[in-house]
Amino acid sequence: MPSDRRSRTPVTDSADLVTIDAIRAAARVLRGVALRTPLVPYGAPEDHIFLKAESLQPIGAFKIRGAYVAVAGLTDAERHRGVITYSSGNHAQGVARAARLLGAPAVIVMPDDAPAIKRERVAADGAEIVTVGPASDERRGRAEAIASERGLAIIPPYDDDRIIAGQGTVGLEIAEDLADVAAVVVPVGGGGLASGVAVAIKALAPHARVIGVEPELAADARESLERGEIVSWSAADVSRTIADGTRTQALGTRTFAHLRAMLDGIVTVSEAEIAASVRLIAARSRLVAEPSGALALAAIAFRAGELGLRDLGGPVVGIVSGGNVDPAQYRAYLEAPLPD
Repeated sequence: MPSDRRSRTPVTDSADLVTIDAIRAAARVLRGVALRTPLVPYGAPEDHIFLKAESLQPIGAFKIRGAYVAVAGLTDAERHRGVITYSSGNHAQGVARAARLLGAPAVIVMPDDAPAIKRERVAADGAEIVTVGPASDERRGRAEAIASERGLAIIPPYDDDRIIAGQGTVGLEIAEDLADVAAVVVPVGGGGLASGVAVAIKALAPHARVIGVEPELAADARESLERGEIVSWSAADVSRTIADGTRTQALGTRTFAHLRAMLDGIVTVSEAEIAASVRLIAARSRLVAEPSGALALAAIAFRAGELGLRDLGGPVVGIVSGGNVDPAQYRAYLEAPLPD
């Protein structure tokens, strides 16, 4: 791994993490907006594996949860002026949809290599799209400049307590629907989903393990947690993975604090394992998953021994975080060979 192309950011300890009460409050805000997604069985009944089908959300991904909570939390005046975010796709769709539902103008800064299906859906919700290069810092910098010029409220993609609380409602639903859950496996990009899910599971099912998973080609979170400081990977590094939703270059200070405090472990999976897991989810659970959405199943299917999942004696849940995938690419994944 090309460590010479990475930078490190020291992080101070933070005890003021998002609470289960904040997640419950977010769940109330989301009633009638986000679906309470089902736990879909995967494999044989005796395997006790379930997939949390966030791909069934109105925008095809979990991101509607945090985005709506954040936009709803603004003042009327802030919403009237408008909102802006920077995202490779699913958070962009979440903010665009939340803004439309709440009557706020929206500007979305997206990388020019974002999947066409995600750009089209952002535009369909009436948002203005501004494209920049693939680097996360470039997207954020452009968004901050536009926000300053126009007086827009920034809705960050993950490093924000409102976002973490909204995404945490995924974990709240898992704990309420499957009280004896033994482990939850969750994809990690910027860490907002994993942070919120960890808070909810540790509060309501403290016996359960929460495991993060990211691509081998975009494993900045794993390196950060191992080193005890935020490590940033270059845009060129993370752009190699097919899991475009995890191409964030670094965790945020808030998500790093949550994951360091609450995550039980983090593993990485190969590109072949990710592609194969898209196929497995379709074949065995009849769900459409984008590559980022297949990460959890990849860990369950190909890292079960490393994670000790077979020895837990209870149900394991993998979060299918999204299903927004280009049809031509999806066809190729369905034909992907299964790794040995």
